[in-house]
Amino acid sequence: MLKYKNKKFVCHIDLGMEIIKGKWKAVILCHLSEGPKRFLELQRITKGVSQKVLNEKLSELEADGIISKTIFPEVPPRVEYQLTDLGRDLFPALEMLEQWAVNNFGPEYEDKDE
Repeated sequence: MLKYKNKKFVCHIDLGMEIIKGKWKAVILCHLSEGPKRFLELQRITKGVSQKVLNEKLSELEADGIISKTIFPEVPPRVEYQLTDLGRDLFPALEMLEQWAVNNFGPEYEDKDE
């Protein structure tokens, strides 16, 4: 058993999946892999995430050390989010998962109505 933030995990995969679980975290990480993004930019490009949920997921990723938040001393304040070294280290695993999905659930699964 592993213990992280007062939660028990069966194995390291279980712990790793806990860090990225949910509908929005992987999407956020994909966008941040392209470079730093502001909150409203992330909200716009994630399409469908509410401000509350986006804020929660960003806070969770920040608490786990996957992303960092920079507040610039401007008026009004500018806030940017970016991957940390830990987040960049995670990204190859996400790309492998993406490639697995492409290889096994290719074009025949795409929604043509979008």
